[in-house]
Amino acid sequence: MTENKRKPDKALLPLAALSGALAGLAALAVAEAVAGGIRPQAGPVVAVGGAAIDRTPAAVKDWAIRHFGTNDKLFLQLGILAVLALFALALGMVALRFRRTGAAGVLLFGVVGAVAATGRPDSTGLTDALPSVVGAVVGSGVLYVLIGRLRPRGTADQDTVAPPGAGWDRRGFVIAASAAAVGSAGAGLLGRSLSGAGGRDAVASRRNLVLPAPGSRARAVPKGAGLRVPGVSPFITPNGDFYRVDTALVVPKVDATTWRLRIHGQGVRRPLTLTFDDLLRRDLIERDITLTCVSNEVGGPYVGNARWIGVQLADLLAELGVKPPSEGGPADQLVARSVDGMTIGSPVEDLMDGRDALLALGMNGEPLPFAHGFPVRMVVPGLYGFVSACKWIKDIELTTFDAYDPYWVKRGWARKAPIKTESRIDTPKPFARPKSGTVMVAGVAWAQHRGIDKVEIRVDDGPWQEARLAAEDTRDTWRQWSFPWRATKGGHTLTVRATDRTGQVQTEKRTKTIPDGASGRHSVVVTVD
Repeated sequence: MTENKRKPDKALLPLAALSGALAGLAALAVAEAVAGGIRPQAGPVVAVGGAAIDRTPAAVKDWAIRHFGTNDKLFLQLGILAVLALFALALGMVALRFRRTGAAGVLLFGVVGAVAATGRPDSTGLTDALPSVVGAVVGSGVLYVLIGRLRPRGTADQDTVAPPGAGWDRRGFVIAASAAAVGSAGAGLLGRSLSGAGGRDAVASRRNLVLPAPGSRARAVPKGAGLRVPGVSPFITPNGDFYRVDTALVVPKVDATTWRLRIHGQGVRRPLTLTFDDLLRRDLIERDITLTCVSNEVGGPYVGNARWIGVQLADLLAELGVKPPSEGGPADQLVARSVDGMTIGSPVEDLMDGRDALLALGMNGEPLPFAHGFPVRMVVPGLYGFVSACKWIKDIELTTFDAYDPYWVKRGWARKAPIKTESRIDTPKPFARPKSGTVMVAGVAWAQHRGIDKVEIRVDDGPWQEARLAAEDTRDTWRQWSFPWRATKGGHTLTVRATDRTGQVQTEKRTKTIPDGASGRHSVVVTVD
């Protein structure tokens, strides 16, 4: 039977839109429930969000991090849900006139989700399509049934629209809508429960883990390394405050008891697969290392210092026969792969030049938090995270820069990116209104693997004046500094610059974060009362 072309009663459009919303809710809830039984990353919102991240231009990603910070993933997911909600409302209204077309539109939602899920780098196969497909089928059925209740009595199974004033099944609609809402809520709770159950083994493996004492301990943080100046970042960044910038919409929860790391590629004498216990039995070292994200703007927050415990990566590579290019090794790039499909390339020369490049297992005296890479991640002093800090690592391949472009390189970022010499004013804050007199200006400076030699402050266009440096822990950590400023009334601009141990002075030339990190000097404007 062809669909009736008669226009529907406009009074029913809000109910039709509600039907679309309930159908969309049912589709998402059922999809997430199925994903909970397979793997959370196969859910349509996560899969579509991941695909969107992969296809977003680097400049847009950088903008999102700059404006939304570590909440960029939350805003992306909320944006996806908002688009889906609008799509569902529109489908409901379309279905009031074209019932089968509206129901078929929900199935399109399933196709998009299935394609996104199976196309992800971490996809496990066609099973990843099931959440979106099953959810779409259920959502399509819900919409078909609800729209049927808005038809004239006795014509619910026909493509006939209720003319203005005609009766429709009010009681049946309320019952069907309520059932859809309750069923969706139940499916959502089931999905949450299944997702939690899937990570219980991982949570238990972390909870039961006792890290062995490292054979080489980090020295005690020197007295005076942390200034007692209100507003200055603590010398050791607590795990809960440590920045997190990655592309994972769902934090992977990996069971340490089943985790494996494969090492293979050019120059590897014999491929090796390691378990977590294998790493625990090796000589562990403990080091204080400051990490910096390449998305950190001048004066930005994406830098943190922690005490790491792990295995020295260079020793492990050397045991397998790997040599740096300077010693005739064929591989100049180490590609690390994460369980979420991320690929990160690091220069082999840098990893084996004597710096404390780690396969880290612990952070600030405890096993790595899940958000920071449990059970194992890479930590390399002196390199931005996008070319070194692979979290949730599962595979290491020795190759060349000419042979393979990792994730970020494909998106316009640099192949090599040593951390630039930078400094930041932590206090006073921008647009602060301190009282005249002595005002303590203080902050941090970093040039990992080179060390900070000097920090200077300039007030307005005056001369550069040397700040007092706090005690240095190691050249791989940031260094705090302070400057007692005799503030006079009025508006002032405070600017900071650092000089590293090579004599390199922090440049005043402003550059964007793309392709290899921001540069420039941090300044704040204050008004002295």
